[in-house]
Amino acid sequence: MATKKKENKATVLTSATQLVAGVNKRFATGTQVSFAGGSYTPAQITSKLQALVTLRTDVDTAKASTKAKLAAESADAPPLRTFMSALVAYVKAVYGTQPDVLADFGLTPKAPRTPPTIEDRATAAAKRTATRAARHTMGSKQKTAVKGAVTGVTITPVSALQPVVATPPGVPSAGATSTAATAATAPSKPAP
Repeated sequence: MATKKKENKATVLTSATQLVAGVNKRFATGTQVSFAGGSYTPAQITSKLQALVTLRTDVDTAKASTKAKLAAESADAPPLRTFMSALVAYVKAVYGTQPDVLADFGLTPKAPRTPPTIEDRATAAAKRTATRAARHTMGSKQKTAVKGAVTGVTITPVSALQPVVATPPGVPSAGATSTAATAATAPSKPAP
């Protein structure tokens, strides 16, 4: 059994257009064609295929129009939003104390700020102190008092640098050959 190749929308559009051309060329005599459990005239076949072509082209046209409108929105919206924000700021500045006028613009007045009570201030100060202690947070003067102690570090001066000689891969380096030669010529020590 042959497998049907999955068609995308563009190939369906092309196939439908070619089928319309073939029907108009080969079935132009007006005879009815029987398939898919029915009998169809060339005009009926052409109208059904043309409906498919029209649907696809309408969708493609709508997509192109939508893309153009989205591009226009991306280009034009930022300055318009800035303009709108400036208008809102102006309206709030002029009518900020008149809630009924602000409501006409769809704005709400800024809620009055209630000053914190003495208990709130004391609680906030205690929380700040506890947080600084828990995180070990220090100020700039406290940080200068902290010094680290380093012990057990030995500094070895470098007297002379030896040149590094690059050897091609597969060829043992001079140090490796001399070590191998020394190991081969050195007498073995008896085990104790």
